[in-house]
Order: sequence, then C-alpha cells, then structure tokens
Amino acid sequence: MSESELRAFYERYIQALNAHEFDGMDEFINDRTTLNGEPATREDLLSVQKRDVDAVPDLHWELRELLFDGDRLAARLINTGTPVKEWLGVAPTGASFEIVEYAVYQVRDGRFVHMTALHDAGEMRRQLAVGRPR
Repeated sequence: MSESELRAFYERYIQALNAHEFDGMDEFINDRTTLNGEPATREDLLSVQKRDVDAVPDLHWELRELLFDGDRLAARLINTGTPVKEWLGVAPTGASFEIVEYAVYQVRDGRFVHMTALHDAGEMRRQLAVGRPR
C-alpha cells in the first residue's frame, strides 16, 4: 500500500473504532496477528475492544499524528472516555480520562498483522480515581 492508501486505511479504522463498529473489523485486522508481541486472533483483539467499550461507552480515539515506514505505520492518538463500569481495576466515579496512546502497526495484504499499543495506564488510573486535571 502507498502512504496515501495506508493513511486512508488507518483513518477508516479509527472511524470504525469510534463508531464501535466491530462487525466490520475483518476489513482491517488479519485473522491471525500479534498484539503487543503476543500471538492473537482477530477475535482476541475484538474481545478486548468490546470489553473496553462496554466499560467506557464513549471511548474515543483522536488521531494526532501518523508516520509511515514501508508497510509499517506509527500513530499518536488521544484517548478519552468516562467509564460506567469498573475498568482497569477502578470503580466508576464519573471521572473521565484523557491520555496519549502510541501505536505501531504492520500491514500485509491490506490488513494489520502486527499491532502494538502503549499508553500510561498509571496516569489513566490516577485520572479515573481522582479526576482529570482541567
């Protein structure tokens, strides 16, 4: 895929995530992939995404930066949401969070075959426990 095709592909993926449209994820995620270096199936990834959205119904990803290196791409995103159920070991308090996520992907035959994401879970838990600074 060219850089413009990768950009369009990733932007469609983020739109689908934000719409919580998990039924069409076979367009984006290979049947077998890796998640944070561990073997995974598409269903494994969808299970994580669905669990997150169940706990945080307004979970939103905002793309801030996208870089390319051949068949790999790296994204910097802002993740926001307000949990309504216990999530990451924190009971819902009405507090919302806003954190930065860094994600690296490899695309082969038009779908993700490697996915890695990093965010500051400690900061997210802190915001959920005491509220996000304004």
